[in-house]
Amino acid sequence: MTVISLVIVVTCVCCLAATLLHRYGNWKKQTLLVTVAAFMSWYFSLLIIFVMPLDVSNTHYRQCLHDHPPPTTPAPLPTVPTLTTANWTATTMTTDNVSSTTTQVSTAASHLTRSEMDAGEVCTKPWSYVPPQILLTVWHVVYWTSQVLTWLLLPIMQSYARAGDFTVAGKMRSSLIENAIYYGTYLLIFGICLLYVALKPNLHINGPQLKVLAITASNTWGLFLLVLLYGYGLVEVPRTCWNNSKKGHLLDYTYFKLAKLSVEKSEAEENLEDVLDDVKKAAETIRYNHALRACVDTILEKCPEAMRGAMRRSRDDFEDYNPTETPTEKSLVRLHKRVIAASQAYQRTQCQWGVLVEKAFDLEDVALNETSAKHVFVRSFGSYSGMLKAVYSPTVEWYWRCWVMPLALKALTVILGIVSAMVIWSECLFFIRSPVLSLFALFIDLAGYNYIAIEMTSYLIIAYLCVCAYYTIFRIRVFNYYYLASHHQTDENSLIFCGMLLCRLTPPLCLNFLGLIHLDSHITKQSYIVETSYTQIMGHMDVISIVSDGFNIYFPIAIVVLCFATYFRLGSRFLHLVGFQQFVGDDDMTLELVQEGRSLMKRERRKRERTADTESRKRTWQEKFGENSRSGAGDDVDNRRMPRQAVARSPQENDRTELLREAEPLDYTADRVDMFEGVPPLQGVDYESSARGYQTEHSAIPRGRTAGPPRGRTGGPPRNIFDDV
Repeated sequence: MTVISLVIVVTCVCCLAATLLHRYGNWKKQTLLVTVAAFMSWYFSLLIIFVMPLDVSNTHYRQCLHDHPPPTTPAPLPTVPTLTTANWTATTMTTDNVSSTTTQVSTAASHLTRSEMDAGEVCTKPWSYVPPQILLTVWHVVYWTSQVLTWLLLPIMQSYARAGDFTVAGKMRSSLIENAIYYGTYLLIFGICLLYVALKPNLHINGPQLKVLAITASNTWGLFLLVLLYGYGLVEVPRTCWNNSKKGHLLDYTYFKLAKLSVEKSEAEENLEDVLDDVKKAAETIRYNHALRACVDTILEKCPEAMRGAMRRSRDDFEDYNPTETPTEKSLVRLHKRVIAASQAYQRTQCQWGVLVEKAFDLEDVALNETSAKHVFVRSFGSYSGMLKAVYSPTVEWYWRCWVMPLALKALTVILGIVSAMVIWSECLFFIRSPVLSLFALFIDLAGYNYIAIEMTSYLIIAYLCVCAYYTIFRIRVFNYYYLASHHQTDENSLIFCGMLLCRLTPPLCLNFLGLIHLDSHITKQSYIVETSYTQIMGHMDVISIVSDGFNIYFPIAIVVLCFATYFRLGSRFLHLVGFQQFVGDDDMTLELVQEGRSLMKRERRKRERTADTESRKRTWQEKFGENSRSGAGDDVDNRRMPRQAVARSPQENDRTELLREAEPLDYTADRVDMFEGVPPLQGVDYESSARGYQTEHSAIPRGRTAGPPRGRTGGPPRNIFDDV
């Protein structure tokens, strides 16, 4: 028995799940239990997808053995009559019969040998063959573990991660209370199905039927959500690829997202400021000798590090507290929950802003280089430093980014559009067996017993189905409750929620895939098809005829309506009409947000150019004068000549204070030479000599410094009168 293919698949899926979890989560800051649960849910869901093609090829091998059984016993050969002297005369006339009988024997033997050879050639064991017992064990472990996770453990852990209690028991109690309504709703649906089965006279409830009933309820819910995701992904995946190939479209969409993210970032900063004010009040009220002091310290640990140090410096733990103003434990629990949500939103928006700004810079560089006649890609900031630096020259980069990539994306769009049309066609007609109208079933039939072709075709089909379904999961956003953000900015709640969706969607997706390729006998109504090991674990939905004969077969036809609505952007236009900002094209609100994003990028570009200019001047100074010359008064003058570097903005600062801080210092002494211009001269006063003396005396003052009055003069402007500018 060989399980090399299974070991390879298990290892690759483990690496893929770990990579995705590392991209979206942050295991260093997350709870270990949450990280393990999210990894298991993602891992088992992806494992079902990757093992399914192996099960399909093994099923075709068993079907081949069923259709071409090897002969067990050789067929009896015809007996040759014995020739004796007594009947020599009678048998002389049968010589021709003997020769013909010998010919029949040789013909039968050659036919038997040829059938054995044909059966051996057709039903060769595939390289990825896995014994059915091992596959059944794998499906048992993977499926039931994922179901326990998605319906029992993950909802509790999701509420546990959001809970603001300070003890494990308190968090578990809050989780159970929050999920009571959820579990009650699921048990109500399961009870209705159970009552329906109990009232049918020809059915008797037993253990296997109860198991199939639970699987039916889970898969029906998953199929309903899966069809909704298909209706969006089958249209949006090719369209996104096409829009990325259009000049300027992706840049405008990035400007649009920048404008929206700017508002969200400001709201996150303001919300964090309000929460930190409440935390500061609680920290000032509850002193070191209070029983709830440990709770306050726990809340302070969840605050951003810069604000945490400021609040600790601003309080005096040795002052007595007023018991009448002391917060209660329940109020601290609510405050803790608010701090967790506000801190995560603040950190996520800050990281997303930086990533989106970098993407906008890159797209602006592409737009500028598309009109270049030199065919050399010029970057605004920095240079390419990837793994292909040796061969990825600026010329190669220009041809790839400005010429090859748009054409490749357009060609890929055509391919994806054709595959989406094939999926829609097959979903509407997969239950018709004669003639075979499902295109994917035809592809599998054309592969015959070429197991490598069967596996590759199965991988391509199920991979595209997963892309269309999971594309929506990784792109959708449910307000601030669920949102997957890359660069380690996804919170624990969203990671667990994503794992729940994957565990619930993957089993019905695989059952739908088996129906598309006609490997589910209860859908195609054929009894001679060998079932897959996965179907043996899942069973059939025959317990509830409404689900098995109606919903599971005809509900996927709703994909046509959903794809139609997605193609014409009916959902986005409705949300835009209601007031949710959506990128719908030439709408006034959309154009306004695009222009706002363009203005934000101009500001970011100016800020980065000033920073780069500062660094360049510093390097020039160091190369010219060396490190030892930067000491004493010269060091002080140089530091004052250098513009101030941009630092991270705290939530206490707004855009106005940042603009004032980044403004170039004004030289108010430059125009003082001409301050007597236009004034009629007085007798006995030499204004020109006074002005020349003032200019000579203050010529050594660097530009941007506030000059004091000239020496020896009793009058003059007061010092530091422009400090408020």
